[in-house]
Amino acid sequence: MERAKEDETGEEGETGTEGQSSWPGGVANRPGGVANPTSADRTRTGTRAGTRTPPNRAMNSFSPADEEKLRGVRRMKLTATGLLLLVAVVYVLAKWAGNSGAGAWTGYVAAAAEAGMVGALADWFAVTALFRRPMGLPIPHTAIIPTKKDQLGVSLGEFVGENFLSQDVVRQRLRAVGIGSRLGAWLGDPEHADRVTAELATALRGALAVLRDSDVQAVVGEAINRRADAQEIAPGIGKTLEKVVADGGHRRVVDLICVRAHDWLVLHNEQVMDAVQGGAPGWTPRFVDKRVGERVYKELLRFITEMRDMPAHPARGALDRFLTDFASDLQSDTDTRARVENLKREVLGRGEVQDLIASAWSSVRQMIVSAAEDERSELRLRVRASLLSLGARMATDPKLQAKVDGWVEGAAVYVVTTYRDEITSLITDTVAGWDAEHTSRKIEAHIGRDLQFIRINGTVVGSLAGLLIYTVSRALGA
Repeated sequence: MERAKEDETGEEGETGTEGQSSWPGGVANRPGGVANPTSADRTRTGTRAGTRTPPNRAMNSFSPADEEKLRGVRRMKLTATGLLLLVAVVYVLAKWAGNSGAGAWTGYVAAAAEAGMVGALADWFAVTALFRRPMGLPIPHTAIIPTKKDQLGVSLGEFVGENFLSQDVVRQRLRAVGIGSRLGAWLGDPEHADRVTAELATALRGALAVLRDSDVQAVVGEAINRRADAQEIAPGIGKTLEKVVADGGHRRVVDLICVRAHDWLVLHNEQVMDAVQGGAPGWTPRFVDKRVGERVYKELLRFITEMRDMPAHPARGALDRFLTDFASDLQSDTDTRARVENLKREVLGRGEVQDLIASAWSSVRQMIVSAAEDERSELRLRVRASLLSLGARMATDPKLQAKVDGWVEGAAVYVVTTYRDEITSLITDTVAGWDAEHTSRKIEAHIGRDLQFIRINGTVVGSLAGLLIYTVSRALGA
């Protein structure tokens, strides 16, 4: 009985960081124990599929809360051990009283106490075998948690993968949550819409700050050039020009050109006459050259004036026919279309055009950043209004709710089915990286107090069972 008491109380061990046990031949020294594994054992414990897994600090250290739980476990162990000692004392006294002729009742008490001791010792063995080898003996199927830690981790990973990360379970759970309606009700709240708008604005500013202007300009320029090369512009220009001429939209442009040309001729009459005189032959008299220059200037001014003032001027009709023919050539003439394409490439390749693209991006970025920072900007107000509208629709429209739920379910199922092995391996690798001794002690700290009730219940139930069996036996024997 003293040895039983010693075993019971020694099971508690010390609370130091070494986690040593006071058992004879305790955890640290027992043959075949796993408390202080060798380097090979540690490598095997922390290795899965050939990969060394670093120890998990949370399972290899004890917090003040863990220490408090361990103290609770020790108190319950003392209670269970005290109950065992109590029934042992009752058994000894009942036997002594029976031998002294106290009466038949002593047999009932002794039978109950004896069965209570058997139940208490059996449950002590079962509880102890979970965490260590009872009394340090290499009994098979003991120290289950330290020796089977990796297998338990694999089993736990498989259990989680099969029962929590399956496609049907994920869909059923998400469908029951009703994310679409909940998200709609949440977005429909103005405060939440303001919060989402602010977060989106912050994210937009951050994204624009991360992007380098040179990279964006290169991407935009390359996209414009690729799109321009992929699509011929001459037919489109031809169709547009044809419609403009048919609708008379070009006449205002012709009016403007005629007005500006007339004003220019009036202001630069001397330059025009000098240009005409300069082109005359050297052998003609100067007064003749002057008269010819004046005549050419007057005719040119008259022609421009008449074209400006006469909407039905023949030159305007000729211009209309020219533009109509040019629009047709842009759509059907191979040579004209090829020239336009060459001109397009030359224009896009010029540095001025690329600088224009760069300046346009800088302006657009600054405009977006300013709008994102201003809470009353049109951009943020429209985003907020769109979020509120979307939230209201999602909260009341079953079809939209079903679409959102389907998108969320599809995304979740894709993640689960694609990365299930990685998720479960996180469990198995983490468990494999735990130190066996600390794992046992930490698990015992969390569930050991409840396990001690098994010992107490075993003592009580064993006593009652022993009493019943003894009573039935005496009744049948009588």
